Amino acid sequence: MKIIPLLFASLICFQLTACHKNEEGKSVNTIEVNINPASPSTSDTNTNNKKMKITIGTHVFTATFNESATATAFKAKLPLTINMTDLNRNEKFFDLAFSLPTNVSNPETIQNGDLMMYGANTLVLFYKTFSTSYRYTKLGQIDNPLGLDVALGAGNITVSFELIKN
Repeated sequence: MKIIPLLFASLICFQLTACHKNEEGKSVNTIEVNINPASPSTSDTNTNNKKMKITIGTHVFTATFNESATATAFKAKLPLTINMTDLNRNEKFFDLAFSLPTNVSNPETIQNGDLMMYGANTLVLFYKTFSTSYRYTKLGQIDNPLGLDVALGAGNITVSFELIKN
């Protein structure tokens, strides 16, 4: 009987296996893993946190969330480990299995370390500063993005997001 709860917990941990096309039109398999799914009572408490830890290999960055419905909904989904795809040598993106509320606007200039949503379900982490005409919903910003471009590198990479306890 102990196997049934273990099997159930394992199924919850693996939320999605997705296949999408990269910028070259090739199919890319990605796995989204929720390491420690939050129960509703934990999630309500955690959504008050303003800080997040972003881990890329051995590199760890701290980010500050914006105060928005989008950020609150994203925090409720953490922790999250995803395989992000490189795009245009200035950003990493991942199509989430869920949608978040949006409040899109054109930032005009993307900053190194911006964490944003493109549409309702594409998470984007920018590692270069540049001008844009696209519209995003900002989730937050890496506090000190020094070395972010080196940590993310040129190809696809696994990135973990987790709340920092108050």
